[in-house]
Amino acid sequence: MHHRGLTPIVHSNREAWQMRLTGGEIVAEYLIAQGVPYALGIPGHGCLGLADAFIGRESRIKVLQMMQEMSGVHIADGYYRARKRPLAVFTSIGPGAINTAIGAGTAFVDSTPVLIITGSPHTHMRGKGLLQEIERARDDDFERVLHPVVKRAMRVDRVEQLPSVMKRAFNVMMSGRRGPVNVVLPMDVQCSSIDVKLPNPEGAAPSGRVKGDPVAIERAVQLFAKAKRPVILVGGGVAASRAEEALREVAELKGAAVVTTMAGKGSFPEDHPLFAWHTGSKGTSVGLRMTSSADVILAVGCRFADETSCSYRPGAAFSIPPTKLIHVDIDHYEIGKNYPVAAGIEGDALTVLEDIKAGLEEEAAKRPLANDEFLAELARENAKWARHVEKLLAADTKLPTISQTLREVRTAIDRDAYFVTSSGNTQAQMLQEFPFYVPGTCITTGGFSTMGWALPAAIGAKLARPERQVVAMVGDGDFMMTMQEMATAAMAGTPVVLVVVNNQGWLAIKDLQMDAFGKKRGIATDFTTPDGKAYSPDIAATAAAFGWHAQKVASRKGIGPALRKAFASGMPALVEVTVHREYPLSGSPAVGWWDVPVPTYLKERRARYEKARDEEQLW
Repeated sequence: MHHRGLTPIVHSNREAWQMRLTGGEIVAEYLIAQGVPYALGIPGHGCLGLADAFIGRESRIKVLQMMQEMSGVHIADGYYRARKRPLAVFTSIGPGAINTAIGAGTAFVDSTPVLIITGSPHTHMRGKGLLQEIERARDDDFERVLHPVVKRAMRVDRVEQLPSVMKRAFNVMMSGRRGPVNVVLPMDVQCSSIDVKLPNPEGAAPSGRVKGDPVAIERAVQLFAKAKRPVILVGGGVAASRAEEALREVAELKGAAVVTTMAGKGSFPEDHPLFAWHTGSKGTSVGLRMTSSADVILAVGCRFADETSCSYRPGAAFSIPPTKLIHVDIDHYEIGKNYPVAAGIEGDALTVLEDIKAGLEEEAAKRPLANDEFLAELARENAKWARHVEKLLAADTKLPTISQTLREVRTAIDRDAYFVTSSGNTQAQMLQEFPFYVPGTCITTGGFSTMGWALPAAIGAKLARPERQVVAMVGDGDFMMTMQEMATAAMAGTPVVLVVVNNQGWLAIKDLQMDAFGKKRGIATDFTTPDGKAYSPDIAATAAAFGWHAQKVASRKGIGPALRKAFASGMPALVEVTVHREYPLSGSPAVGWWDVPVPTYLKERRARYEKARDEEQLW
């Protein structure tokens, strides 16, 4: 049945719709044509025409409210990571539009596509200073706020432009290194109408994957085949390309240790004997050992950012050179940016890994590729790290530690459950201690390190995968940044489970202050009342007030049963765990180096810092 008497026509072997539509309706119809299931938004005067266009189309695209526009982008971000399908977020002008900036920044740095449609003043009233317009430097100047954190910004001045703009917005979002796009949609354009033909999006989008240069791939194959200490460093580009199976096949064919970055975590089964956990400042002893002593590293879809690279201190995380680096990335900008390459390959992670696999199979027919001595060392280093984690788990504290809470959560949830984290000790310790077994089930904020992300992202993941368990774990500070989105989950009927580890402060930062500056240097990181007493709201009671199933536990043995009750409730559910907060068991020991400048008046620590900093080598 055609909507509102729309007449299909055929041209150039593609079906198109001929109809009279407003700008808002063009957006709605194009989202439907692209298979977008949800539009997330808070209606305001600057987007009334767009919001109204969804009326009558609810069976084909649902509109979901959130409590703050930033969270809408986070929800879309989490949805994409779980489903690999983009969502749209729409806002009014002014504060509502600017609220999307942190969400856009998170998606941009982690290369997640989100369509952000922001309302704008009437085209004929730009520069008049109408309600919520930013115009002192330039008429209707909002879009420059988002320029650094979107892949492309597109301003629409006439309704006739919209079909082309929407088509190009999706092409930009979903091709190459993916990312968010901002479409600026004036109020009058939303409500103006034209006779329009909307082509089938499949006929207007690029297809296929970017192949790597055959000469560079052959060089990479020869380098990697001959390696005695081969390591594969996995970044977020592997998950973005859905290249997890090809990654596993290459690793097993060569007998290579597999180390992942934060963005790459979960791309390789973490109970596999070739898994070597993580490198960098938040890394593990086994990961740091493997990457710093490798003779050849095959890096796929990663940026070599400062945390991964121990701030470029030679021998800490990497020794490039003499280690030979094969760097594969869809974005040529990243290749050779932070380390020199022996082979740089611009291309899609899946196609390049498949080509490398084919080359390695030819080499394997000539001679064995694996180095048994190296694999035995990897097993020993993995066992050493496992003993370290078991020691953390054996801590004798009155309240459970974050390490113990993570273990209880891992034991209680399904093997294929999605586990969502934001920035902080929960994320850092998840990286070091929490194994993922099924590709794609680790959902975490990466290079933008956004707090307040996990709850809305988990809502998005649950919308994307309602049949799977979705658990988020955050600190109390992180939780209070977006706790209002408990209303979103309740209204949407998304039974996410949220574990809040309550340590009454910004303990990840306090731990960093004490690590870098000294045990007495913690400041502005404890939640206290004016008389110095520790402060915490009743988080479980707050969740119950939002209509959530809620429990509070203060013992390790109570965590598992509380989680089982949470899942059995069939409701959005929160488990508040009061955890140990005294340094150093408030977190876990940092293994790698990270360049955190120390004030000169802390003379001894400053001297140690300068000695380490002077070893850094910036390529």
